[in-house]
Amino acid sequence: MTSEGGDGKFRVTVTNKEVVAAEPPLQEHRLPLSNLDLLLPPVDVSVFFCYKGDNHMNFGSRVSVLKRAMAQVLRCYYAFAGEVVANFVGEPEILCNNRGVDLFEGFADIDLKNLNLYNPDQSVEGKLLPKKKDGVLAVQAMKLKCGSVVVACTFDHRVADFYSANMFLVSWAKMAQSGEFFLLPSFKRSVLNPRRPACFDPSLANMYVPISKLNLKEPQLDFHHLISRIYYIKADQLDKLQSLASSNGCKKTKLVSFSAFLWQLIAKSAKKNDSTGMVKISKMGIVVDGRTRLTDKATMAAYFGNVLSIPYGSKRVDELIENPLSWIADEVHDFVKSAAAKDHFLGLIDFVEVHRPEPVLAKMYSSGSDDGPAFVVSSGQRFPVSGIDFGWGSPAFGSYHFPWGGKAGYVMPMPSPVRNGDWIVYMHLLKEQMELIETEATDFFKPLTWDYLKLLSTD
Repeated sequence: MTSEGGDGKFRVTVTNKEVVAAEPPLQEHRLPLSNLDLLLPPVDVSVFFCYKGDNHMNFGSRVSVLKRAMAQVLRCYYAFAGEVVANFVGEPEILCNNRGVDLFEGFADIDLKNLNLYNPDQSVEGKLLPKKKDGVLAVQAMKLKCGSVVVACTFDHRVADFYSANMFLVSWAKMAQSGEFFLLPSFKRSVLNPRRPACFDPSLANMYVPISKLNLKEPQLDFHHLISRIYYIKADQLDKLQSLASSNGCKKTKLVSFSAFLWQLIAKSAKKNDSTGMVKISKMGIVVDGRTRLTDKATMAAYFGNVLSIPYGSKRVDELIENPLSWIADEVHDFVKSAAAKDHFLGLIDFVEVHRPEPVLAKMYSSGSDDGPAFVVSSGQRFPVSGIDFGWGSPAFGSYHFPWGGKAGYVMPMPSPVRNGDWIVYMHLLKEQMELIETEATDFFKPLTWDYLKLLSTD
């Protein structure tokens, strides 16, 4: 199979596909999804890692290492070797049948130094990422013209969140190097069981709604379409932003400060591109991980599945433009704080239980329309790029890729592989929003280049 794409055209050829199952064969069983898993729509998440060429190990040897370690690590991470099927009431669950993982091999006719990381829509989407058609996880290893290798994974978000995927990736890499697991996963669903009787705050109905009440029709975007870009942000710029966001005397985190700044920029874009004169409302959600908020922290540290919530704030566009950054940061801090608590997650579990078997989704997934812009900020600060070493060195670069299919935008800040406090930020936003960001915040959001990553010489 071959494909070409984009302005910097390059050809991609898939030369082999095989299914890698766990060794030894596993006993078939069904694993229910938790109530927090059931909050996710059927969307896939991708992640990719770029490795420089290695004269000591050819491509075939690298692929053999990946396969051997995959077969071993799937013995414990068996959910990734299964399939998502419907149970007797139509809800998704995991059939742990050791169906295995589709692993593709191929060749991309481009040098690593010429790969346009700034525009992953052109260089990554549909080329370096595997197309997952079956199972829960698909993997692709692609050799580049210069001898470098890109290893990419696509997985079903209903089965794992980013934390769980990171556990698997590091365990896979550690297994390749030493034959040991980084962390044994726990599939103990009882830690997320609903309470009897159910108890939850009525405010959850403002954050999550039954799917029948959501407008999930495809938006008619035309020029207003969502695109993906990757930027880097210097550490000193983040420090300055944090100082501005904390000018009222209450120190904010870098994530809250960054989110507030981006919210203001998105509001400016909405104002600039509005021709209706109507009052616009902008919504921003922040992904909150509940693992550290729940009681059994040891179990939750190894828990494999989704433990996420997406609280959000809603403000008039004019408010976001006219008020100082510290005011916006206060608003962000307040709505995040309300969800970063044990009672919130216990209540969310109960809320889903009350509505089953009808699916419940976050309102933010379908937000974003003529009423105003919406986007979600996640946190990839634990993204373990340096830890994904299969025995031929750490990646020169790695990133998530998540055009999630919702109407709202999606933003994922990650630590820079340069390891100097800088951030790498994957952004999936409306085209006109990205244009304003690049015009008004050109000193802050820098298009990612190999020059920044100091890898122009990769041959």
